[in-house]
Parts: sequence; structure tokens; C-alpha cells
Amino acid sequence: MAADPGKNAGMKVDTKLVRELAELLAETGLTEIEVADGERKIRVARQALVEAAAAAPPAAPAAPVPAAAAAPAAPAAPDLANAVRSPMVGTAYLTPDPDTDPFIRVGDTVKAGDTLLIVEAMKVMNPITAPSAGTVKEILIGHAQPVEYDQPLVVIA
Repeated sequence: MAADPGKNAGMKVDTKLVRELAELLAETGLTEIEVADGERKIRVARQALVEAAAAAPPAAPAAPVPAAAAAPAAPAAPDLANAVRSPMVGTAYLTPDPDTDPFIRVGDTVKAGDTLLIVEAMKVMNPITAPSAGTVKEILIGHAQPVEYDQPLVVIA
């Protein structure tokens, strides 16, 4: 048993790699990323990043930016009750093809069954339609952005 604690005690965390992965999360909009090198694995998630930023002095200047971004999201929480959510993991597209206008814009009026966007999953284009009539209040994702199951996509009220 003495070999196992020594084995774990020798693990060194590459803080530069962790910071690069955190920057990659911010740039891509992903919620987590994991890198494996042999038996060593490093996993960075947005929630863990926020906790780490609050604890690390160098990240303190960056902490107010996510906190400020989170503040407007808190009042939007009730609006997410009306959000159309992704039924699958995939890539969301706001336009039918690169040379056309988006399906919807904030302020547009939609009726039940109108296509809001497309989620590509396993090379199949899946139209995401409005469940009911209303006005597009907010588009929560960007064009060609990876989305997760049950992720809010569009708020219709």
C-alpha cells in the first residue's frame, strides 16, 4: 500500500496547461474539457473554474467579469422557463446554410411549428421548432455552437 501514496504524491499539476484549457473553454463556449496523458488526466469545468478563480489571486481580476456576466443571467432565470431546449447533443446552426439569413431574430414573432434553428447530430440536420406562438425574446446560443442535451437555446414569450 505504501507504493500507491508515493505514486499519487509524485503527481505534478501543469498550471499552464490548466489555464490554457480554461481559456479554451471560454473561447469555445464548452462547459468542460478533459485531457489525458497516459494515466494522468486533467478535467476543467466552468463551475470548477469559477471556484478556482475566486481562490487564486492572479485570477481575481478576471473574476468580476464572469460575476458581472452571471448577474444579468440571474434575472433571466424565470425567462428560461419559456426557453426552447435542445433535445440532443450536437451543433446548433441559426441559418439553413451559410449564405442565407437566420431563421429567427430577437423580436420576431413565431407561430407553433416554425423552425427556430437546426441542431446537427451524427450528420443529421434536426429542425428545432417553436412549441407555441410568441415573440423571440432571446437567442441564447451562437451560430455553429456546440450544444448539450436540455441546454436552453431560445426564449419565446
